[in-house]
Amino acid sequence: MATRAVFAGTPDFAVPCLNALIEMGIDVVAVYTQPDRPAGRGRKLNACPVKRLAIEAGLQIRQPCTLAHESEFLVDRKIDIVFVAAYGLILPEQFLKIPSMGCINVHASLLPRWRGAAPIQRAIEAGDLQTGISLMKMDEGLDTGAVLATEKTLIHADETGLSLHNRLSEMGASMLKKYYEALIDGSLESQVQPEDGVTYAHQLSRHDSWIDWRRSAGEIERCIRAFNPWPLTRSNHNDTPLIIRKACLGPNQELASPGTVIETQRDFIRVQAGEGTLDLIEIQKSGGTALSVRAFQNGYSINAGDQLTSQVRQNANC
Repeated sequence: MATRAVFAGTPDFAVPCLNALIEMGIDVVAVYTQPDRPAGRGRKLNACPVKRLAIEAGLQIRQPCTLAHESEFLVDRKIDIVFVAAYGLILPEQFLKIPSMGCINVHASLLPRWRGAAPIQRAIEAGDLQTGISLMKMDEGLDTGAVLATEKTLIHADETGLSLHNRLSEMGASMLKKYYEALIDGSLESQVQPEDGVTYAHQLSRHDSWIDWRRSAGEIERCIRAFNPWPLTRSNHNDTPLIIRKACLGPNQELASPGTVIETQRDFIRVQAGEGTLDLIEIQKSGGTALSVRAFQNGYSINAGDQLTSQVRQNANC
């Protein structure tokens, strides 16, 4: 008898995982995604990437605001296993108990490091040298379940949130294909997560955008890469918000107060950080396009001695 599966996921990260199940011919009885959200200037309801794939594949779609009343649906359809990838809702206890083979989460970190909502970005921000995918048997905690399989990958020196997201997304799909039979027959040996090494990847918000120039140049540079393409990093110049799209480390020197522009050249703008300096390479005005410093300075002037400031909340990350 064929295994009857449910998939739960919402954003782009989850699409390759659902596509892997479809390509393997798995009987996906239903696809759960978060409700459609308003987007764009018209604020029209917008289907998420997983929903669009599910429609294309002719799969049944469920979009409840809460899973509290979904037990009857799952029981009636005799669900064997649930696969979850970046769904965005916590599965309640009664939901977790229904599938006979459990609920399997495709999580973008090497658990127990970076449990939570933004493991990809937080790993880059923290300067981690590696990350990966963990296939985890879900329990009631936040990414606390036993780990069934992991695969590692290096975090490159120029890695952005987008590039690492894309690599891990494909890695998760590949692991579903590789371990699917073992997940179904229960032959994978689960490992309880150790208590040591637990970190939490708190959800990103626009408050994370604002650069705190009191931090070191290395920390700021990692934030710029980690938060690209969202929420991006920004700073004010004469009350004009500027988005910093790309930067690299400058000389390790302290010549002025943090946030002071200490040098401008055709290809970079050098800014003093709390420790070291940062060379801005690509800048964008709000509503504009990302430009090289050379092109940006053709229509906007930043001079040595100018001050870049931030709207930093207490305990902000960047």
